[in-house]
Amino acid sequence: MRFDIVTIFPGFFAGPLDYGIVRRAREARLVNIDVHDLREYTHDRHRTVDDRPFGGGEGMVLKPEPLFEAVESLVGPAPTANASTAIVLLSASGRLFRQETARSLAQLDRIILLCGRYEGVDERVAEHLATDELSIGDFVLSGGELAAALLVDAVTRLIPGALGNEDSSVHESFSVAEPSETPASHTTGHDSRVTDHGPRITNHVLLDCPHYTRPADFRGWQVPEVLLSGNHEEIRLWRQKKALEKTRRNRPDLLTEAAAREPNHEMFRGS
Repeated sequence: MRFDIVTIFPGFFAGPLDYGIVRRAREARLVNIDVHDLREYTHDRHRTVDDRPFGGGEGMVLKPEPLFEAVESLVGPAPTANASTAIVLLSASGRLFRQETARSLAQLDRIILLCGRYEGVDERVAEHLATDELSIGDFVLSGGELAAALLVDAVTRLIPGALGNEDSSVHESFSVAEPSETPASHTTGHDSRVTDHGPRITNHVLLDCPHYTRPADFRGWQVPEVLLSGNHEEIRLWRQKKALEKTRRNRPDLLTEAAAREPNHEMFRGS
């Protein structure tokens, strides 16, 4: 198994990857982990990786160009990434990472982890580069680095030979005695490498809306015109609509209790 971690803080991983099962798996050459500095894929003297969001709003958004260039330097043009490679965007707006997700990922040959930062990542990364967008829980971190370290640990321990006793990963919390009949697949802009089973944690809030930053036209993928309009009310309504769409796509469980509590809420009319 090969892990590639793309981050603006490569030094962060000097500690988490050097202990316990992950260290032993690296020493046994069961896994190879490379950390890549996102700023190495910029071309201006300030090594800029972020910009202001179109449509206004708080914070800064990670630009698409460095992330696309980083991934393509590893696997070639994004559309040619093979089925044994997952490109995972770590995001609070992603699907929930569960033990079954780890089991699916452990079947692959390579996982590329994109660590988000700031207010978010340009939505074109989720739509056209990542195979999967994952969240480790219903809370917000400063960035995706902690989530990446968690995912590496959870997946590594499921690789044959990583544990001293192979039964340890079978007879433990969240172990699966029998496979589900029909796993449900969830996608970003590409075919997902992860299947999903079973119930999920519930909450009552929408995921964040998609964010976009410069350039307005990236490889022919345009920023939605409404974000360039300057009409704040239309932008607010668009963001609300897209947040609901993303929640339905990535975390429909978050809407279940809300719909049960308030079935007449405008959010659920006609759904």
